[in-house]
Amino acid sequence: MLAMLTFLGVNVANAQTSKATKKATTKEARVQGPGLVFETETLDYGTIARNSDGKREFVLTNNGSTPLIITNATGSCGCTVPTWPREPIAPGAKAVIGVKYATDRVGPFSKTITLTTNAAEPTKVLTIKGNVLPDATKESQKS
Repeated sequence: MLAMLTFLGVNVANAQTSKATKKATTKEARVQGPGLVFETETLDYGTIARNSDGKREFVLTNNGSTPLIITNATGSCGCTVPTWPREPIAPGAKAVIGVKYATDRVGPFSKTITLTTNAAEPTKVLTIKGNVLPDATKESQKS
């Protein structure tokens, strides 16, 4: 019986320590004011066919204590068109930055999307990259 009580006491103490550690980690991840953390800051399209679907998404979380506002998103060229939420993103909420690359352009590419926000670091640059293959019929006609 004594062994069982000792075992339970140790487990309860460990559970409490684990909860406290988890809360501390969560609080450390939070920033004062609006913040943004991306699941990834670079999207790799890989090797894709010409004229394939060029739509992809960046997922972000507002890790701040106040709403995040994205005031603008611009692509590095006309071939990269971003979309973004126009409404404030609440603390702890997730949002999506959409991007559409014009896959009618053959060859390797690396483009950027620049976000303007109300976060402590007001400008954030995201990257897309990949390689668009030429049409197979045009390649076989050259041979």
